[in-house]
Amino acid sequence: MTGAAPAFHSGLYPGTFDPITNGHTDIIARAARIVDRLVVGVAANIGKGPLFPLAERVELVEHECEIIARRTGSSIEVRPFNALLIAFAREVGASVIVRGLRAVSDFDYEFQMAGMNYRLDPGVETMFLMASERHQFISSRFVKEIANLGGDISTFVPPLTLERTLARVRA
Repeated sequence: MTGAAPAFHSGLYPGTFDPITNGHTDIIARAARIVDRLVVGVAANIGKGPLFPLAERVELVEHECEIIARRTGSSIEVRPFNALLIAFAREVGASVIVRGLRAVSDFDYEFQMAGMNYRLDPGVETMFLMASERHQFISSRFVKEIANLGGDISTFVPPLTLERTLARVRA
């Protein structure tokens, strides 16, 4: 890495990643430049009725993170979790939780979540990264809906995720 040393040693970027999108990979790549070590936490989140089982979501996220790590020289680790976010942050030694924001509508929820996490552990900060302009409208929920209705999702997800998503919705 070049430039100033990262302010945070370890960061955690949590999400369901069902499926991982190009917006997610953009945030991962940018967050990996800010911290020495980034843990991408894949939440079990069974309540959301995921398209992909947890193990496959972890596999898809690992695939994309390996590409990013090779390209950037960053240290990125992928881990599944099914616990309170702040407890998982402590478990992986994260001093910062990274959250991506697409629009003002995301901010209200994320602001509340950051406040609750701070109350639970003031030693873990929350950092918000704005989605890049070309990714601001992408969400996993929209990707699944478009795919289920036969639309083209090729510009919203990485190639392996595209292949796996299409196989799932066509099954």
